[in-house]
Amino acid sequence: MKRSSTVARGGVVRGGAVRRVVLAAVSVALVAGCTAQAAGTGSGAAGPSGSASAQPSASASASASPSASESESATPEASPTDDGKAPSSSPTFPTPEHSGSASDGAPASPVLMKDGDENEQVRELQARLRQLKHFDRAPTGFYGSMTARSVKSFQKKQGLTGTGSVDETTWQRLLGASRKPTADELKPSTTNALDTPAPACMTGRVLCISKESRTLAWMIDGKVVSSMDVRFGSENTPTREGTFSVGWKAREWTSTIYHTPMPYAMFFSGGQAVHYSSDFAARGYAGASHGCVNVRDRAKLAVLFDQVKVGDKVVVHW
Repeated sequence: MKRSSTVARGGVVRGGAVRRVVLAAVSVALVAGCTAQAAGTGSGAAGPSGSASAQPSASASASASPSASESESATPEASPTDDGKAPSSSPTFPTPEHSGSASDGAPASPVLMKDGDENEQVRELQARLRQLKHFDRAPTGFYGSMTARSVKSFQKKQGLTGTGSVDETTWQRLLGASRKPTADELKPSTTNALDTPAPACMTGRVLCISKESRTLAWMIDGKVVSSMDVRFGSENTPTREGTFSVGWKAREWTSTIYHTPMPYAMFFSGGQAVHYSSDFAARGYAGASHGCVNVRDRAKLAVLFDQVKVGDKVVVHW
């Protein structure tokens, strides 16, 4: 009996140990099943109690979801939107395909010509603008306020911003709207339009000189035979106004006061004369004479010199 009791107790012990092992295994299986469901998709699989599996707790959801600041800074691919839709891509801004005028919203292109420039491209600009009736004088090659106003007029007609300066957009529009200027259009003999002749110019043989239009018109009995641009003296050495006559002529002459050449000189008032000026030809109206009437077209003045006679009338007027 003692032995069997011991065996029985031993059997109970062994049976209790087996039971504890079985219970432990079941407990482990249950714990593993909850963990898997909490991390899964939350489908309706039955849990240990036989009911639908529970959703993750609030604390579990909080730990699984990024914070507000993290969600805002994350890229669209990192997390879906709140409504479950696929995140939209970040907005992109198109790069301008051209550099235009400010009127079409594109950045302004680099300035090619502007006020104060003086070169052959400016001369072509003026010739093309003159073809389109935006510039009413012959090209000088100097970009001044008159050229700026003409450019602005063209820009506004083309629907561009009227800057008065020539950028690439303006230049291309002008090239398309005009033709290549001829040699005569680029360098015509007379830049300025003739002024209305003074009454004293309407009879006889007259060198009719206008300070207003800066022109000389060679007239015979009220008709213009030829014309040319002229330049006058400065405020300190003004060209005298009035009605005079040619006192004497000199095909080659050098000023005894200023020691400068005065080809084709026709004197009409003391030391003041109509003559060719190389400075006028080179600098235009940027300079001034010492009182004489400067002519910049040597060829035309040479022809005029041969036609004018001593005693012919000279009229200088506004």
